[in-house]
Amino acid sequence: MRPSFATTCLLMAFGCSRANSDGGSAPRAPASEALSTPSTESPEATTAPSSSSKPAATHLTDTIETDAGPLQITPLHHATFYMQYAGKVLWFDPWSKADLDTTPRADYVFVSDIHHDHLDVAAVRKVSKEGTIIIAPTAVAEQLASAVVMKNGDRKELPEFTVEATPMYNIQRGPEPGKVFHEKGRGNGYLFTFSNLRVYVSGDTECTPEMAALKNIDVAFVCMNLPYTMPPAEAAGCVTQFKPKTVYPFHYRDSNLDEFQESVAAAGIDVRRRDWY
Repeated sequence: MRPSFATTCLLMAFGCSRANSDGGSAPRAPASEALSTPSTESPEATTAPSSSSKPAATHLTDTIETDAGPLQITPLHHATFYMQYAGKVLWFDPWSKADLDTTPRADYVFVSDIHHDHLDVAAVRKVSKEGTIIIAPTAVAEQLASAVVMKNGDRKELPEFTVEATPMYNIQRGPEPGKVFHEKGRGNGYLFTFSNLRVYVSGDTECTPEMAALKNIDVAFVCMNLPYTMPPAEAAGCVTQFKPKTVYPFHYRDSNLDEFQESVAAAGIDVRRRDWY
């Protein structure tokens, strides 16, 4: 899927940049020229749900007010959800196991990592339309045509909102000693500013120093599931450090959310448990 002329102009006008130590900007990596099949060598592939059935097309949408109008959030499945703001639709990690048939098409698609439950080329195609802008880290852009590259630390000013790419990685957990499931710098979390509202999407991560040090977060989407990210108790400990006003546990699969909610709610944080499975 090649970007339209209008999309290309928009990307040129609102190019992503990352500050260098001398205050300059690192060049943006070029987009791929053709779609290719994503890698199946994901450690999560062995434990992904085997059922081909999709969740029923019943989606609960939350509305959060900003100074510039409402932000609507619709959880779908696992790490897949979309937000609507200022007439635009933002998709996150669209996956074919979610219901993609009764949902709005994307103006923006954000992909966090190369694993199959985050990078699903067929699902990205399905939710896209003419002019959709796809934003992803370099490792994803190598497999997904037309993706605009954002690296950890990059900030992108778009007409409706601002987005920053944040680190997401394992500190200790991996398939074997000396290896981790998510290497630092490979994938992106995302931090959005919608007028006066700041929304953080963790990606697949443990409680990293960067995550714990976040400030002034209004809404956070925080992952949890073993062995790939972190258990609910660790996720709760991280959330109580950076103290968002509202948190959505997601990517939790069979995790015990009661363990997460108890300490987080006790810290005065609104925990929104939604049916992602």
